[in-house]
Amino acid sequence: MKNIAIIPGDGIGIEVIEGAIKVLKKSEKILSDINLFDFHYFDWGSDYYLKNDEMMPENALDVLSKFDSILLGAVGHPKVPDHITLNGLLLPIRRRFDQYVSVRPCYLWKNTDSVLKNISNLDFVIIRENSEGEYANIGGFLHSSNEFETSIQTAVFTRMGCIRIIEYAFEHAISRNNKLKVTSITKSNAQAFGMVMWDNCFKEVSAKYPNIETESLLVDAACMDLVRRPGDFDVIVASNLFGDILSDLGAGITGGMGTAPSSNINPSKNSLSMFEPVHGSAPDISGKGIANPLAAILSCSMMASYLGYSKIEDIIRKAVQKTINDNIITKDMGGNNSTEEVIKNVVLNIMS
Repeated sequence: MKNIAIIPGDGIGIEVIEGAIKVLKKSEKILSDINLFDFHYFDWGSDYYLKNDEMMPENALDVLSKFDSILLGAVGHPKVPDHITLNGLLLPIRRRFDQYVSVRPCYLWKNTDSVLKNISNLDFVIIRENSEGEYANIGGFLHSSNEFETSIQTAVFTRMGCIRIIEYAFEHAISRNNKLKVTSITKSNAQAFGMVMWDNCFKEVSAKYPNIETESLLVDAACMDLVRRPGDFDVIVASNLFGDILSDLGAGITGGMGTAPSSNINPSKNSLSMFEPVHGSAPDISGKGIANPLAAILSCSMMASYLGYSKIEDIIRKAVQKTINDNIITKDMGGNNSTEEVIKNVVLNIMS
């Protein structure tokens, strides 16, 4: 049995994670007469911070280390600055467990429409470096009490960090067996140190995979081309910041944030990984029952596959497609169904 730490978090995270777990519980019954997953809930997040002045307890990472995986809803609250939520929960987890790969699929489901014209088939993935780069959070403030106030923010690129994420992207391209193409995102024309190292590492790794097509794009050109020629992309590998930005753009052209799942993984499996929808806590729609649960459900399916139950991922994806075919979708996808109605329909469509 796999022990799963559940951190519903804030806002719509609480709503969509419950639905994802319902879908996972129904799916596991298809494979086994016994429970495959044991869920343990933690109330960490912004409400916890407002009561305790910290996003999670001091020993939280030690507690999490006993689990096989983490399923996270979302974090964020209007009364808590975003840099506190990110640095108080998400980044410490990613760093402690060396979850240096974030896999973010961008898939246009059948019978859904892209915001782009004449697009009907999109299937690419963004591999985001998740442990260093622009989110290393090294820097500080100087003279913060007078007119000479200064801030320094340092991006960190290591050879090991660049090589391992780029190698993962090439191996992922092989496992997808789609277009067999890897696109590197850079900005080395302006960032002449970290991004030049990134470019050099990409060239080095590319030489080991002569049968895979490669492309290197400046991040601004990549944003344009994702809109102009999205069907040309297969696997995109990017630094922490660029991967984050392109993930939102990728979601935007393939159904929206409500359908975008993600993972934070340690490929060595020496420590646990974390799965979460790309979307945030969305306080503007929290409690209204209109949040799209599909991103959380699909994140749950990615977790099941990563833990060795790839059949469950297949089962869930088929159920999601059937639900979309039945036009049981939330407002963000052009429908008028509630969060709970979508969850119930996915559960109903779970079958071997």
